[in-house]
Amino acid sequence: YIFLELRGSLFHPLQSAKSFSGTPHSLKQLNRELRTSMEGKYKEIAEELFSRSLADSDMRSAPYEFPEESPIEKLEERRQRLERQISQDIKLEPDILLRAKQDFLKIDSSADLQLYKEEHEDLVDHFSKDVLFEREYQRVTISGDEKCGVPFTDLLDAAKSVVRALFIRQKYMNMSMQSFCRTTARHLKELSEGALDSPPQEEGPDTPVAPDAPVHPPFAVQHPYEVCDPSIMPPDLGFGLKMMNGVVHVYTKRDVTDMNTELDLPYPDLSEFVADMNVLMALIINGPIKSFCYRRLQYLSSRFQMHVLLNEMKELAAQKKVPHRDFYNIRKVDTHIHAASCMNQKHLLRFIKRAMKKNCEEIVHVEGGKEQTLRQVFENMNLTAYDLSVDTLDVHADRNTFHRFDKFNSKYNPIGESVLREIFIKTDNRVSGTYFAHIIKEVMSDLEESKYQNAELRLSIYGRSRGEWDSLACWAVNHKVHSNNVRWLVQVPRLFDVYRSKKQISHFQEMLENIFLPLFEVTVNPASHPELHLFLEHVDGFDSVDDESKSEHHMFNMDSPLPENWTGEDNPPYSYYLYYMYANMTVLNHMRRRRGFHTFVLRPHCGEAGPIHHLVSAYMLSQNISHGLLLRKAPVLQYLYYLAQIGIAMSPLSNNSLFLSYHRNPLPDFLSRGLMVSLSTDDPLQFHFTKEPLMEEYSIATQVWKLSSCDMCELARNSVLMSGFPHKVKSYWLGPKYSQDGPESNDIRRTNVPDIRVGFRYETLCEELTLITQALQSEELEPIPEEALFMGVELVLINVGRKPTQ
Repeated sequence: YIFLELRGSLFHPLQSAKSFSGTPHSLKQLNRELRTSMEGKYKEIAEELFSRSLADSDMRSAPYEFPEESPIEKLEERRQRLERQISQDIKLEPDILLRAKQDFLKIDSSADLQLYKEEHEDLVDHFSKDVLFEREYQRVTISGDEKCGVPFTDLLDAAKSVVRALFIRQKYMNMSMQSFCRTTARHLKELSEGALDSPPQEEGPDTPVAPDAPVHPPFAVQHPYEVCDPSIMPPDLGFGLKMMNGVVHVYTKRDVTDMNTELDLPYPDLSEFVADMNVLMALIINGPIKSFCYRRLQYLSSRFQMHVLLNEMKELAAQKKVPHRDFYNIRKVDTHIHAASCMNQKHLLRFIKRAMKKNCEEIVHVEGGKEQTLRQVFENMNLTAYDLSVDTLDVHADRNTFHRFDKFNSKYNPIGESVLREIFIKTDNRVSGTYFAHIIKEVMSDLEESKYQNAELRLSIYGRSRGEWDSLACWAVNHKVHSNNVRWLVQVPRLFDVYRSKKQISHFQEMLENIFLPLFEVTVNPASHPELHLFLEHVDGFDSVDDESKSEHHMFNMDSPLPENWTGEDNPPYSYYLYYMYANMTVLNHMRRRRGFHTFVLRPHCGEAGPIHHLVSAYMLSQNISHGLLLRKAPVLQYLYYLAQIGIAMSPLSNNSLFLSYHRNPLPDFLSRGLMVSLSTDDPLQFHFTKEPLMEEYSIATQVWKLSSCDMCELARNSVLMSGFPHKVKSYWLGPKYSQDGPESNDIRRTNVPDIRVGFRYETLCEELTLITQALQSEELEPIPEEALFMGVELVLINVGRKPTQ
């Protein structure tokens, strides 16, 4: 029992009424060797410490704090004063500056100071102190013959497989005029001996951006959709077009029967694609290669943790030295967001109420051949503007949508009524998409007001009819739906089975024709689709969307039906969709490059759920992907995505409501390992609450995963790099050298990312690439023996067929 004696207003230390001696019961069974001389004194020490902590009149926050006269505390104060002094850009003489750096870096000897002074003599005389500090950081190196921790033979086998996979991706990126990581390409060039063409370079701006140019790029005063005059558009080439075997072929004459007039525009051979995909599928299940890649990923994580431990304060000091710039005023791009849900639920509610009050007598819908006004539509639902609330709207995802993509899709219907979705968030309806255009322009206005937030909105093309492109383009041009803060991507839902069951199309090739032939027609003759020609100038590329968790009943191989023969009601597999989208986009890009038009990229939803081979198809054919959650289960693919620096737009709040709890999301692991990841919102209407959903995404991620300011700025910089905004715009946002390698590409005055972090990422990637390329320097890149390639498959089959041992 413990008694507390009160006398007046003074508290006396707690005293034990009875002291319990003897050995604790939990230790009685331990061997004698584990007992120490302190065995019987633990209780006395604990009681003494507890009594002191209560009796101490100062009541410090913890009994283990250092006293005020502690030399450690004085040294810490001295270091902080020095950091503040450096960050204030005080004009110091070179010798004084070097001594300040000596204290800051804890250089102990005058000999070290003299050596440093001799090595940097020119820098001190000719450069500001910013240059002197910005790229100095502590590095961790590994010495020895076997730096990767595995025997050389295992390293050699893994290196051959990884290099082959990188060459496969480089081939498809070059063919389609998509970008391939410059650093990786440079290391592969040492092995290829010119066998592969170098990746196409991005076209530079008409006038180079000056290093001291403002962060806000200049834009044309005239609205880009102001003039839609076919007479001033590029001339008609007079080419003929015909789709055969699912791919558009281009002829120099309108007569497409003369095969001699066909243009030689490259696209991937189907058999070659299937063979390459089989190689990658075999690699990702090969046991030794999986072990090697897993060990490298663990090493990358540990290396980053060590970097943060050694250099976190230096990165923070570098950020503090930059005037004006912080996380709030650096460029951020929402690289994955759907236009139909880009507003939050409160925004949509207010817009609907405002429309009911101002336009209640406008005809907005046709039901059974009878026109209905907005008032009549809501009267049929027994609702008034006053009755509506966020709860009534019921568009927010909840716990019932987890692993239920069907319920999630129904959340796009306000109040559960598809007619309201058609009226307010569709481009093709009775009011020609007027309401949708207005609310999108309000979202654009919010982005412009924030200055530094940008978005790449997804609009849908379904492939049910040939006129969808013209309808979408007329909606954008006629309503002038444009902002310098927004670019477009066109998403193609994988819904062939739905259209086929409704007899809307007869075979898969008809769907492909509806999607791609209008794009070829406007490329050959822009005046034939003038609105579409203007609209495509602001479209970055294509997305492929749908529920990935749906089962696929067919495997894509050489026995698969060609698109014109795919007439059943079964949906083609994911890789089937992606291959034919990629093949047609590749031919289209070569056509557009010949005409001087900008090209497109493929950026599908991938790896959110479903089988792992979705990520294999995307690795081969896509420049970036959205989600990528399943990479956490595939170490080989994750390592390849890292080496190729494939952009991954991740949406943790979306995943939390649909497929993966927030605390299990792999984004912090991907970031620490150096994958090119960014944060995106996906569907603010369903997942977010505030006017700035992208900032909400960053805020929650920072709080949950304890991201540093440098981490947040790195994610923001990644989002700009993987976005489709023009090269010149990125030069203003990130710096004129952003497309180069290493710290030279970074301008901390614009990105607020320290050169230390950029240098660390670059050096780590180079070391990984050097590790696998040097293993092959003395040997030719020979094909991997088939028996070794499929060893993992055989092992899996053996284990599956083996009976359990008793």
